[in-house]
Amino acid sequence: MIRTVVACLGVSGIAGTLQAAPQKADAALVRHLDAVYQHWRDSVIRRDIEKWQVHTASHRRISILNRIHSERRPISFALSSLPASPPDSRPLKLLAVKVKGITANMIYLGPVDFKVGGTPPNNLLVLSFAKEGNRWKYDSADYMNLASIPEARKQLEAGKLDHLEGPEFSPKGNIEQPAIVLRGAVKYIAKTYVYCPGREVKVMVNGVSRHLYQNTKASEVVIGGARDGLNEVQFTARKLPGGEGKEPLAVRVYLMSQVAGVKPLKVFEYQVQEGEKVNPAGTENFVVGPSEAIRLRGR
Repeated sequence: MIRTVVACLGVSGIAGTLQAAPQKADAALVRHLDAVYQHWRDSVIRRDIEKWQVHTASHRRISILNRIHSERRPISFALSSLPASPPDSRPLKLLAVKVKGITANMIYLGPVDFKVGGTPPNNLLVLSFAKEGNRWKYDSADYMNLASIPEARKQLEAGKLDHLEGPEFSPKGNIEQPAIVLRGAVKYIAKTYVYCPGREVKVMVNGVSRHLYQNTKASEVVIGGARDGLNEVQFTARKLPGGEGKEPLAVRVYLMSQVAGVKPLKVFEYQVQEGEKVNPAGTENFVVGPSEAIRLRGR
């Protein structure tokens, strides 16, 4: 998993903002973490699902497989669906390694190359790892484009690393485990849809699938899918700074058919028109019964 992050580095030093600073890593650990990432990267490039599972942290592997099962896709989709090749860290300059508890981050600067063409400039790549027993495993990566903050790029290139003391570069110290472990494909594919200009909306479906939306219009797959019978939707909504509190709001859940030409089936909706009062929180239900199953099959 590689996330693209808009870097929020300032051009002035922010050293000292961390409480409980991570410890420095020794040379042996650096070599070990690098080897773990290279093995993980090789498994992705070769589409070797067994090797990928060995070198991927269990919570991350479960989360990815949960999503694949929730979309009713084959497990091989975990590697075939990546939008770009994982970058090689070896041509990059290692700026820092931070360890906290069972987590570690390796922070690199250089031409992070996703093999999409062109010559990339120097940007930041943060590789995250998790320790399971006596073994470190790859967790995730954050790519930080420094194009909008050239002064920070210059300072990092000159070896001034004060920017890296911010919390966004610190390992968390612990791991949050997935709420559910799916062993196979769900029965019904479901998606949340939220339209929330000026607001933050949190949605949870069946006590398992959590979703966060901020000032956006977007949809996400429901982890665990929808169930036969009664399903629960919990949501909260709050105004964001700059929001007027009068904007419209929509929270929906759709069932997705795998039959070509069959449109998504709306099974839940909470909608507020512009200027109307928004409930700050709510718990509602929807039912998946025989009629919904028939419609999903296109009959």
